[in-house]
Amino acid sequence: MEVNETMKVIFDTDPGIDDAMALLYLSKLPKIDLLGVTTVVGNADIATTTRNALFLKQRFGLSAPVVRGAGRTLDGVDKAEPVIVHGVNGLGEIDIPAIDDSDLHPAEASQFIIDTLKAHPGEVTLIAVGRMTNLALALRAEPDVARLGKQVVIMGGAFGYQGRSGNITPAAEANIFGDPVAADEIFAAEWPVAVVGLDVTHDIILDTDYLALLSQEVGENGALLSQMCEHYARFYREIMGLSGVVGHDLLAVTYALHPEWFETRRGPVLVQRDGIAVGQTIQMPETRKGGHPDWANRPPQTVCIGVDASKVLAHYRETVSR
Repeated sequence: MEVNETMKVIFDTDPGIDDAMALLYLSKLPKIDLLGVTTVVGNADIATTTRNALFLKQRFGLSAPVVRGAGRTLDGVDKAEPVIVHGVNGLGEIDIPAIDDSDLHPAEASQFIIDTLKAHPGEVTLIAVGRMTNLALALRAEPDVARLGKQVVIMGGAFGYQGRSGNITPAAEANIFGDPVAADEIFAAEWPVAVVGLDVTHDIILDTDYLALLSQEVGENGALLSQMCEHYARFYREIMGLSGVVGHDLLAVTYALHPEWFETRRGPVLVQRDGIAVGQTIQMPETRKGGHPDWANRPPQTVCIGVDASKVLAHYRETVSR
């Protein structure tokens, strides 16, 4: 069922085409009180992801502030931007007008997260769909802030369900690989984390017909998504043989609203921080007894291992068409 009370949300993002899909979704959900959009390096550099967030805020009519976040990751490793996936400008090479950044919130994203959790203890859901750097920086500055978050929902990771492994290496998904140190730290913290990873996101295929319907039904912003997705779809067609695109980031929003549409497994999660499997996410099932102390000393977290894709796709289309 739909959430019955307003859900306070910070959306941590690196726009990104699928990030734009998720932001449009958030803009159309009356039960979501979007408190802030925090940006992070990932699908493009931090200047570009922040510019994109400001552009999407204006296009989608969002009142929430955009807050610039981390431009470097905690592992100290520079990674190539995924131009083949999202284009040089991060939004599929659509025309983006000059954006006035005077509306940018003056705080750093990590401090904004701390301040917002303190202002609304136990009420804020963090939906993080890029690298986890901003969240980890908030934890490093004030570790106790984890106890103030209602929940953290991340798009990231791959645990091998349905044979799905990494999309950057055979072991690692892009957001976790992008900052494995930050990801490992957020899994170790005392807040409830729900992981929406490749195990379930690859069930959410917005095929060519679905995208055409969105373009018709959603008006100007539907046409905008369709234009972005031309670049995105080329990647999926050439690399994965798909006719359409994968709705990675929108699925994290769906989980926050409808966790009952997902099958999950509980247990502590560890991220491989270095070596050939850097960025791999590994869960020890809660039911396993006598597990390795590296996992046993961590709080149990929730990993999504199945999803009712038809409900998700119907809900997304219905919502953004409002």
